Amino acid sequence: MTVSSVVGNATASRGLEVAVANLQEYCNELENRLLTRFDAASQRRELSTMAECAKILSQFNRGTSAMQHYVGLRPMFDPEIMIADTRLVLGDQGSQPSPSNVARGLASLYKEITDTVRKEAATITAVFPSPNDVMSILVQRILEDRIPKLLEKLLVKPSLVNPPPMEEGGLLLYLRMLAVAYEKTQELSRDLRGVGCGDLDVEGLTESLFLPHKDIYIEYEQASLRQLYKAKMEELRAESQQSSESTGTIGRTKGASITSSHQQISVTVVTEFVRWNEEAISRCTLFSLQPATLAANVKAVFTCLLDQVSLYITDGLERSRDSLTEAAALRERFVLGTSVSRRVAAAAASAQAEAAAAAGESSFRSFMVAVQRCASSVAIVQQYFANSISRLLLPVDGAHAASCEEMATAMSSAEGAAYKGLQQCIETVMAEVERLLSAEQKTTDYRSPDDGIAPDHRPTNACTRVVAYLSRVLEAAFTALDGLNKQAFLTELGNRLQKGLLNHWQKFTFNPSGGLRLKRDITEYGEFVRSFNAPSVDEKFELLGIMANVFIVAPESLSTLFEGTPSIRKDAQRFIQLREDFKSAKLAARLSSLWPSSS
Repeated sequence: MTVSSVVGNATASRGLEVAVANLQEYCNELENRLLTRFDAASQRRELSTMAECAKILSQFNRGTSAMQHYVGLRPMFDPEIMIADTRLVLGDQGSQPSPSNVARGLASLYKEITDTVRKEAATITAVFPSPNDVMSILVQRILEDRIPKLLEKLLVKPSLVNPPPMEEGGLLLYLRMLAVAYEKTQELSRDLRGVGCGDLDVEGLTESLFLPHKDIYIEYEQASLRQLYKAKMEELRAESQQSSESTGTIGRTKGASITSSHQQISVTVVTEFVRWNEEAISRCTLFSLQPATLAANVKAVFTCLLDQVSLYITDGLERSRDSLTEAAALRERFVLGTSVSRRVAAAAASAQAEAAAAAGESSFRSFMVAVQRCASSVAIVQQYFANSISRLLLPVDGAHAASCEEMATAMSSAEGAAYKGLQQCIETVMAEVERLLSAEQKTTDYRSPDDGIAPDHRPTNACTRVVAYLSRVLEAAFTALDGLNKQAFLTELGNRLQKGLLNHWQKFTFNPSGGLRLKRDITEYGEFVRSFNAPSVDEKFELLGIMANVFIVAPESLSTLFEGTPSIRKDAQRFIQLREDFKSAKLAARLSSLWPSSS
């Protein structure tokens, strides 16, 4: 009984399996016949027959085969159509596509796709019991098949090690193509969502198309900015070389053209750096969906601008400093030069002095222009940061403060070069002041043989020449400098001028009429330095005027001359020793008894 029961059960099981297999075979055959009938009705656009078949087919695996079969046979997925896509967007094979042409091509293609999907949606709604499912499959096929094949041809990721040359568009062309493709494909995604695509994550699918490019996007952006900077510097060097070759070296020995071979800082070039950065930031904003990612990318791109501007303006200031150094070397040759005779020496010295003076003044003006343009460049970067960068950094704690600190650090090298150059400018000015004083100041200016006759109330010729020179050359400084930089420069120059004049006058002997002439010179110098707006300098020149009285008053009045200003007694004593009657009036003994602590 038991054995017979088992045998019977096995037989029944095999019979059931056979029945199931037969039923499955029948269902498959029926499904295929229905699909064939569906295809025939589709070709004849018989929507009612298509709908009838689709309704029955929905009982087979929830109609998946019918839906996939319908989508797969759409003409929009024909290989020839996809080849035409590439031709429409990229143009003829071998031609160099431009971002603007690609944008127009993508806009046209994506509109065509959207219009096609919209027409298909009407058919799908009329035919299928679950139209949303079919639309989902259709749009997914577009985003996983048709669009990737196009993007694969359009977005060829270049090498960072050996980037394409700028003549072929450089890395920037790839980035612009990527931005155009991403933006237009996002628009397509929104349009398809508007037409309808069921529960499909269109946005996620679209993003996934660009992940291979977005993952290391910022590295390409930074490399592109470096490539642009390198190309620009090469262009500027070539222009400078061409300009130098066309002007030659004529006139260089006279100093008038000593700065002609140096490329000046250009605010236009810095503005171009900012324009590159703005474009890069716009792509950061496009590609970076999360605020934290955007802030990190923006900071990286802005750092490139800081590096570029810092390097460019620092190099520009250093080149202008080279002109000051060349002018100083020319002065040294003038001072150390020797000739075979006094007449030849005098002529040579005069020619060299004029060359040194011209070179010094030219290099001074050139450096002041460089400083002014440097300040303008920094202001442009600061304004750009305030208007475009800072708000994008706020979502990340500390990012804004870190960028501000980075900006200050980046500009410190330029500030260092500017400070050194301004010190050289002061040396240049003082060297020419000393030359003019040495060449123009006569012994009789302060020790007139006509002492006691009507005094000459005009400033000496040396004073007039020095003030005229200072007025002319410092016009560039007044224009170029502002704020604390201007105050510090003019204060330092004023102090050096006062000290230089004091040392200069130590070489002369003064009688009373000469003392009056000296006071007139001091008044002239004092009136000029008042334009510096430096109170400490004004005070020093006022004290010089007081000290000049030591040459005018009688010996017995010297004791009361500095009662209100004891701080200048030491300098006053040096002045008193320059009096014409210092020995004859025995002023050394008189001073020793008057100011024993200063003796």
